[in-house]
Amino acid sequence: MLLERDAEFATVREALRAAGEGQSSQLLLAGPLGTGRSSLLRELPGCADPGTVYVLRANAAPAERDFPFGVVRQLFDSLSVTGPRRAGTDAPQAAEAALRVLDDIAPDTGPPTDRALDELRALLAGLCTTHPVLLLVDDLQWADTWSLRWLAHLASRRDGLRLLVVCTLRDGDPGSGDPLVQEVAAESSQVLRPAPLSLPATEELVRVHLGESPAPEFARTCYRSSRGNPLHLESVLRGLATTGCRPLAANAALVRTLCPPHLRERILGCLLSQPKPIRDVAAAIAVLGEQSDPEPVGRLAGLDDVGFAAALRSLRRLGLLAGATRARFPHRVVRDAVVSSMSAAERQRLHEEAAGFLYADGHPAEQVAAQLMALPAARYPWSAAVLRSAADTALRRGAPEQAVRWLRRALLDAVDQDGDRASLLVELAAAERAVDPAAAELHVAQALPLLPSARDRAAAVLRLVPRVTTPLTPSVLDLLQRVGAELGGSGTGGDRAAGAGEFGEAGGAGEAGEAGEAGEEALRVEARLRYAQCEDHAQLVRSAARLRELEPAGPDVAFRSRGGRELRAVLLLAAMLGAEGEAEQIARQAGALLEWEPATAPGRQTVAPLLLFALVGADAVRTAESWLNAAERDHGRRTPADALGHEQRALVHVARGRLSQARTHAEQLLQQPAGDWESRCFSLSVLAALALSAGDRHLGAQVVSEASSALTGLLPTAIFGLLGTLEQTHEGETAKALETALDCGRQLEAAGWRNPVFFPWRPWAVSLSHRLGDRHLAVTLAAEEYARATEWGAPVAIGRALRLRARTDEEGRGTELLREAVEVLRDSVNELELYRAMRDLGRSLAAGPEAERVLREAGELAVSCGVPWPAGASAAGSRGPSGRLDGGLTPSESRVASLAVSGLTNQEIAVELRVSARAVEKHLTNSYRKLGISGRRELAAVLHEMGTDVPG
Repeated sequence: MLLERDAEFATVREALRAAGEGQSSQLLLAGPLGTGRSSLLRELPGCADPGTVYVLRANAAPAERDFPFGVVRQLFDSLSVTGPRRAGTDAPQAAEAALRVLDDIAPDTGPPTDRALDELRALLAGLCTTHPVLLLVDDLQWADTWSLRWLAHLASRRDGLRLLVVCTLRDGDPGSGDPLVQEVAAESSQVLRPAPLSLPATEELVRVHLGESPAPEFARTCYRSSRGNPLHLESVLRGLATTGCRPLAANAALVRTLCPPHLRERILGCLLSQPKPIRDVAAAIAVLGEQSDPEPVGRLAGLDDVGFAAALRSLRRLGLLAGATRARFPHRVVRDAVVSSMSAAERQRLHEEAAGFLYADGHPAEQVAAQLMALPAARYPWSAAVLRSAADTALRRGAPEQAVRWLRRALLDAVDQDGDRASLLVELAAAERAVDPAAAELHVAQALPLLPSARDRAAAVLRLVPRVTTPLTPSVLDLLQRVGAELGGSGTGGDRAAGAGEFGEAGGAGEAGEAGEAGEEALRVEARLRYAQCEDHAQLVRSAARLRELEPAGPDVAFRSRGGRELRAVLLLAAMLGAEGEAEQIARQAGALLEWEPATAPGRQTVAPLLLFALVGADAVRTAESWLNAAERDHGRRTPADALGHEQRALVHVARGRLSQARTHAEQLLQQPAGDWESRCFSLSVLAALALSAGDRHLGAQVVSEASSALTGLLPTAIFGLLGTLEQTHEGETAKALETALDCGRQLEAAGWRNPVFFPWRPWAVSLSHRLGDRHLAVTLAAEEYARATEWGAPVAIGRALRLRARTDEEGRGTELLREAVEVLRDSVNELELYRAMRDLGRSLAAGPEAERVLREAGELAVSCGVPWPAGASAAGSRGPSGRLDGGLTPSESRVASLAVSGLTNQEIAVELRVSARAVEKHLTNSYRKLGISGRRELAAVLHEMGTDVPG
């Protein structure tokens, strides 16, 4: 409480020095509750040498305001205990004489005479002849009237006395306005106002109470929460100390929420000593919460404008309000103290009154709902409607927990088993979906029997799964199958196996214009069920047949409704995954559908991610780029690009082989906060695709680490399994890596996920089996990949398959196959695959004008893709003994470079190789120079191109 009070102590020392020389004075210590006035007053005798000053102390109290001369008696009583003890000192005699004078005064006969007051002054003057006198009065605003008269009498007659009077006065207290208090205070030569503690002082107090230096965030939270008020800060720190809390950044939130009982009681005592209007305003603020408009607070307090403004001023002077304009408490503990000062009946009355006039005056529903939530039972017929409206607002601003609380309360008030209760159950389930999925499913199940039609029941279940890609629990899947079968049974749902939730190969729900009343819901239910069945080979085949069935409908019919677009997007994704049909046809339909999808669709409500995946698998992402550009332009006008924008753009760049651009968006993506299951799955899939394309095993390891504890399903298992292959290859575990790749392939084939663009497991297996000398397996897999690629028809898949066949060729047709691969890949959007084919072709040609031309173009593509290309690389000088691009590195340089890419520091590499750190640095510098790069960041990509990490 005494930190940063040096200025006040210095002022008192100077005043005591002057008093010793016969210049008496009076000082006033003023300020709001908790600034340490009393603590400072207690320590003021320390400003003088021991035994050189008479000290008289008194602490005024509200309970003693009717006790005549109570403060004066305390002053002279303390003299006999605290005065200097020296030979010839008459302090005890003076004290006894003062008490006799006080006993002789009869206050009931009227105010004390000047003669009686002069007698007391004379006794004090006698003390001053021996030593200076320091007279201390704490809480002047609570002093009794008779003592105040004597202090005022003394203040006007200090001449000739070696006296320093120091009083404390609390701002905002009603007693501070007493005329006698004001008269005494006005005689002060200087008013000292202890300032709030600074941040460094806050840090020092934290160290004292919690035993260690605080984290910066913890100290800042203490400082902001307490606003530098010593009482508040010390109370909170003592409370934290009893719990063993350490001053870490992770514990900063505790500072804002802790409400120490001692502090609450001090604030409560301060409030109870205030006049009723001030207490009423504090109660109104506690009931209404923070208000930008003060009018409701004054109205609830029952005050006119003048009285309300005066009460606010008093609360601010007491330090119980924050800011100069709003009616807001500075900390939760103040509200707790105010609430504890009211009875339960009083609180209920105020909440009822507030709810009534806030509703009548048209205030926002959330403000009215907050009052209704504080009542034990609904009193107004409009309460349920207000709570539902408030919940809708809370959902739109991203506060589902608040919406759930309001809707659950509304449900308690809706006792009739009718349509209103059913719709309320559905609204509650939609809000609970993000915070309590199990409760959401239960409430939808409860609502279904109360809904009048199949369409209403389908719409209710769709509230649980508003997005096509929402993961389905078994119970939700069962609900969807039930409503799907019901829609089919009514003639609007199409050919579904009743009770099984499966869709037939033909005869399903038509488009929205053909399906009747429930067509839209039927299409949306079908879309979700088909998406949930995407890991079933038989269902993929059925989805492809369904897509062919719907194809004749023109886009004006097919894409007009949301349900139609959702179903088409799922069917296109299924066809892409299974490579059912031709890539060109899938790309055409996906591109046409994307043109109908609004680029400004909120968050993940759009089916654009499904269409982007379909276009990637069809090697046709050029179609998506104009759509993404429109979306980004819209984001630029509103808010910065979100995670979804970075995911989509990174995916397109990976599909085009532009690794540097993809890395830029990936870095932004990694900085985004973790989202829900779907968003995490999408993000990690995109990052995995980038890691595989770039041979970035560090990114791959990061993806696998996060995904292993969060995601399930075939897509994560397959893609992240290939990332394991990347790591195993780098570690030299070639046989294990081959088995991992083959296992991924077996899982994908069993599920019918046979797209050679989206799941390039065979290229890995071909390269690994080739390294192990298993020529038969390599040739077989290369032939299978080529057959699958030509059947699908995507240029990137065919070109890559031709390059694999060239690698495994035993008939001398390698160069011819590479030339064919280059020609095919010129029709692909993937520049990285074209670069690889041209690189291999240039190496195969060995020398000559054609080889130089091909390698020169390969170098240009390397720059475009963000793949490092060794300076001066040529057909003759770019191949090492193994036929790979090696940049002329020595074995030692290659070993050091590989360890550096694995993440080891120079010192760790030195320990591993048993060389000096200087030698490691020299090898790395030589490697950078030979490879034409600037540092470690580009080294991984170069080694990848050299064939060190990934079969390229």
